Amino acid sequence: MLSIAIQAGGRSERMGRDKARVLLAGQPLITHVLGRVAHLGTDILVTTNAPEDYAFLGVHLAGDEQPGAGALAGLRTALRAARYETVLVLACDLPFVCLPLLEHMLKLAPQADAVVPRWQGEFEPLHAVYRRTCLTAIDLSLAEGRQRMISFLPAVRLTVVEEDQIAAYDPQGLTFFNVNTPDDLQTAERILAAGIPPALAPPEDR
Repeated sequence: MLSIAIQAGGRSERMGRDKARVLLAGQPLITHVLGRVAHLGTDILVTTNAPEDYAFLGVHLAGDEQPGAGALAGLRTALRAARYETVLVLACDLPFVCLPLLEHMLKLAPQADAVVPRWQGEFEPLHAVYRRTCLTAIDLSLAEGRQRMISFLPAVRLTVVEEDQIAAYDPQGLTFFNVNTPDDLQTAERILAAGIPPALAPPEDR
């Protein structure tokens, strides 16, 4: 059983408006993410502190205990609200998530508390699989004022998906392309117009 949590609680400062709801190819950005992954699990939730803005999605909405406390607090919200032990966590601004890569990560999940990709030398904690067992370490990090998304990882059983493994599924790393700015949105439109690789296509198109 899998819960899927889409994080939509960011401030979207570089976009200048709520990026989860900006239109990409005529649809809100967050619906591109949900459309790609919703079939993987039966428990779908969106973390947001503006539930009225996401009621149209028809999924479980969860708000932070302390709005504005940052992404790690948002991860805690997602894990607490999830129905199942294993939770796929994705940012709302990843329109090209690679299903074969996600499926590979999910296969690794039973042997770890966290399965986190590392692309170009950087962890991608908002494109990761967590078990609810991470909550103790997350609570401790937040209580000690350590708010970086990766601050708790040394305290849990971590499996890192390295770049060579990622490249086997998505050589360009488009799965990590995030839409933070109006320029990014234009780039995403161009990628869609040019035709994305089959592994990155929505389930209905594969």
